[in-house]
Parts: sequence; C-alpha cells; structure tokens
Amino acid sequence: MVRTQVQLTEEQTRAFRQRVDTLTRSSGEIDAEERRRRAIAAAGRFRLGASDVSTEHDEYLEETFQG
Repeated sequence: MVRTQVQLTEEQTRAFRQRVDTLTRSSGEIDAEERRRRAIAAAGRFRLGASDVSTEHDEYLEETFQG
C-alpha cells in the first residue's frame, strides 16, 4: 500500500467526491437487460453428456461432492 497526500481546491474536492459516488453506485450494478443477455449467452454452454440431469440432479451432485 502506498500512502499519498494530495492537495485539492474546494471545487476539485467536490468534483472528485461526485465522481467517486457515481462510480461506486454504478460499478456493481447490472441492469435486467444485461443479466438476461448474459443468461441467454450462458445457456447450453456446459454439457454433462447425460440426458437425465433434470430428474437425477441430486444424484449427480452427491457424486460430485463424494468424488
């Protein structure tokens, strides 16, 4: 970690604070349309090779954790 001291004018301090607030509000948020696009892109990417996963998922999960 590097500690740095910077001197800012009042105006610069306000602008800096506003930009930090904007970044922290928007950095972790993904809107519904983007989540939907990502989900559609991920669908079908991963294949187990078994056709009964929807009914036997508990068995597959147990095998994975015991394996």
